[in-house]
This record gives sequence, structure tokens and C-alpha cells, in this order.
Amino acid sequence: MDTIGKYRIIRELGKGATASVYLCDDPDLGIPVAVKVVSFERDNVAVSRRLRKIFRTEGTIAQRLDHPNIIRIHDAVVEEKRAYIAMEYVEGVSLEEYCRIDRLLPLHRVVGIVFKCCLALDYAYHQGIIHRDVKPANILLDKDDNPKIADFGLALNIHKDHNQDSTFIMGMGSPAYMSPEQVKGYPLNQKTDLYSLGVVLFQMLTGRLPFRARNQATLVYKILNVDVPKVSQMNPNVPEKLDDIIKKALEKDLYNRYKNGAEFAKDLSTVRFKLVTGDESEMKDSPRFAQLRHMGLLTEFENVELWELLRSAMWKEVDANVILFQEGDTSRHFGILMSGSVEISVDGHVVETLGAGDIVGEAGYLREGARTTTIVTLEPCQFLEINGSAISLSSEELQERMQQLLISCVITRLDAAYRRLSATGANARAANSTRKLTPSTIIPQELTLLP
Repeated sequence: MDTIGKYRIIRELGKGATASVYLCDDPDLGIPVAVKVVSFERDNVAVSRRLRKIFRTEGTIAQRLDHPNIIRIHDAVVEEKRAYIAMEYVEGVSLEEYCRIDRLLPLHRVVGIVFKCCLALDYAYHQGIIHRDVKPANILLDKDDNPKIADFGLALNIHKDHNQDSTFIMGMGSPAYMSPEQVKGYPLNQKTDLYSLGVVLFQMLTGRLPFRARNQATLVYKILNVDVPKVSQMNPNVPEKLDDIIKKALEKDLYNRYKNGAEFAKDLSTVRFKLVTGDESEMKDSPRFAQLRHMGLLTEFENVELWELLRSAMWKEVDANVILFQEGDTSRHFGILMSGSVEISVDGHVVETLGAGDIVGEAGYLREGARTTTIVTLEPCQFLEINGSAISLSSEELQERMQQLLISCVITRLDAAYRRLSATGANARAANSTRKLTPSTIIPQELTLLP
């Protein structure tokens, strides 16, 4: 296939389950365009009918939208065996690329991107359009950090009767980004798109979705009933003000959610104004990751798990003679000593000294209750402080890996403690014993038969 209608194909850009996208030359406009093509299935009339409906929707509705942060539609054609849409070509990637824990963008960029999306969705709503499928894959990002919202194929025209609206298709969309009213099948308004955008913001700040589950039924239950976690617990670099913003965007009660995109954008602008440029923290992350990667105790960790650990921890520079953890403290924090040394004591008596590469304070995470040791820095130290609450909100892979690491650490230290105690202990009976426990040395117990 060399052409699609009047458009000459340059190369394929991507291929999905139902559609392919090509970079093409537009002979009339003289510019490159992206052309999305879908072929209708001969053996499935119902699916073909639904795809035709989606394409007509995307063509007729999106052509009405003229906004710098919405993909511009140039042409839409529905034929007997296929349909295609020619749209603005964006040289960039989707936001999916920056929702991975190892590829998170600096805070000020994330807030700026979502701010522009808020205004774009607000504009669409004032044109009578609800997107209904806002997710990272449907938001492209160009080289100047300008987001472009695409795929209005599931859009709902709110000026029509919902019962007769040809754009209303039940069961369509992406469940993880759906609002409570959307999963219930209730009538929708602009607030459903703001909820979905709130999920995108959460994911771009933390590298994970606010609600995760192994099956769709459990996911729907969480969307309807479980409170959203605080992003500042999962990423300590995030200001607490963003907790409030995300909580309001993901409100289950429509009356407490943002009324419109402009209100959402206004709150984001106040946070962005206070944020430092963020480039400095981004530049520090790579060498810090490399430092963690070369630590012997973290050898078994996958790269993505190390990034998740780094993003959820606080890198601290600590002076000498500073108490990191104190007896009686009930916090679940612990950490890794990156440089320097610390002293561990109980009731004012030194137990041991730990140095670079050692885990400290692990008992506070592994068990509930007050700490039984005090840990003080002996010299200036670099300390990676890990919040136990953040680990409990992290991926199952990281939780399991961390649990194994800490238990191994405790066992190793228990062995060492036994050896130190043995130096002052009495002679053991084992030294004079010549017998080991075998089946022949077990004394059989008399059996009593019950009546």
C-alpha cells in the first residue's frame, strides 16, 4: 500500500489492536500528516458497526475543536471496507513514556503539562464535548512540552439526547482511568474527564496508578470505595499541596470534585509557581541511581525496583552526632547508610558500629511497637531514608524484595550477635557430646488409647 486515499505513505508510525497509523504527505496542505487507518472485519458485523461509529465521531466532533493542545483533524473518510482519519502530526511520544518509575519527569514539567491539558479539556467542554477516554496513551508530547490530546473517538456530545446519541458506546474506555460515575454507567459531564486527568497526574508523579488490582471487579471496587493514596508519601519530593489537588480531582462525590478544567488549572498554577526548576533534582537522580546500582546488598534488585526505591526515599546529608533513630520511637522509617558510620546503643551502652552500605533501623519497619535501639552518626553521613508507609504503597515486587533483604539482614546480625556473646559464655555441652539426634536416639512416648 503506497497511498491512503490522496495521502502518500512515508512510513508506518505504529500499529495497535484495531488501527494502524502512518506518516503521510498531504498533497493539498503540503505538510506531513498522521493517518490512522482501520479495516472493518468481514466476519464481525457488530464490531465493524462500532468502529464505523467511533470513526464518524472522531471525524465530526474533533473537526470542531481548534485548540493548541488538541490534535487537529484535517480529514475523515469512512469507506465500505475501511476508514481513515488524517490528523496533525506530532513529532514526539505519548505520556505513557513518562509514567514509568524510571522515566518520571521533573515536577515543574509534570504540573505544566497537566495544566495545559486542563485548559484543553475545559475548551472541549465549552464546545459541548466530553472526551471519555483520557489516559497517557491519548496525550502526545512534543519537543517543547506541549501536550496534544488525541483520540476523541469515544467522545460524548452533551448537546444531544444521551439515549439517542450515536457517540455513546457502553463498555468502551480504559477501566484504570474511569471515574466512579463512568464505571457505574451514570450520565457523564466534564468532571469525568477531570477525574481521568487526575489519574494521569498521579501516575506521572509516582510511576504507578492510584488503584491497582489483579482483576477488573476488584479494580472497580477500589475506584468506587477506596481513598486515593497520598502522592507525597510515595514521592517525598512532591509538595503536600499536590495531595490536596489530586484528592479533589479524584473525589468520588461529584459535588466535591473540580467543577471545570479552569478551576483545576488554577490550583496547579499556584503549585507550579512555588516549585523550583526541578532540573537540579533530575540531574542528581542518575548518579544516585548508579550509586545504588553498585551496592552489593542491592544486587538482586531489578533496575525498575531501584528507581522505585529511589523515588520513594529521601537522600539526606547528616552531620556528626545526630540521632537518626531513638529508643522508644514508633516510626516505621529505616534506611541505607551511603557513606560515613553510625553507632548503635541500647540503654546507653554501645552494641555495634555500622558503616557505608549497611542497613540501619530495619527493626522499626519489620515489627510494630517502640524501637529498642538508638542510632547516632559518628561522622558526617549520606543517608537514604526510606519511609515504611511508602514501601507499603509500592509495587508488590519491591515490597517482596525489600522484605527479603531486611529479613536476611536481621538473620546475619543475629548470627554475629551470637558469635560475640559466645566469647564470654561458658563451655557448651555440645563440646563434650558424642551423640547427634537420630531416629534411634528418640525415646518413644507411651501411647494412651482413649476409650
